[in-house]
Amino acid sequence: MTERPYTDEDLRAEAARQHATLTEDPDFVGVGERMEDAWVGSVETEEDGSGRTWAELLADDGDWDGPYEEAQGKIHDLINGAANVSEWAVNLGADGLAPYDGQLTLDGANKPFARIHFAFAPDTPEAMRLALVEGVGVEIARHL
Repeated sequence: MTERPYTDEDLRAEAARQHATLTEDPDFVGVGERMEDAWVGSVETEEDGSGRTWAELLADDGDWDGPYEEAQGKIHDLINGAANVSEWAVNLGADGLAPYDGQLTLDGANKPFARIHFAFAPDTPEAMRLALVEGVGVEIARHL
């Protein structure tokens, strides 16, 4: 019997519940404030000194219907519509795993019908990561 009245699973479940709560209703104004100094990755790179932030790219003219606010609204909607992966995220962190950039996307007629994400221990060699992702993909393709 453990000396504590809860289990590790209880800790993970509560962490996942609180993680999900943080994303349930993001503050619209806060989204805009956090955009101001964030780099827009597709425009230019920060490394060569030419990067621009959202505020620099879409000059905030103070109106509530300008291009900055339009982007802010779209980002807010993406956060609101995001899948609740809190339990997955908490369990990854608790297990010492990190999400992998590689993923498998199974395409449907007009949009993906499934997407498989992977997570690995930090010391997993890249060749092994690729082999697993590609192997899963080959097996799925055999059955479609």
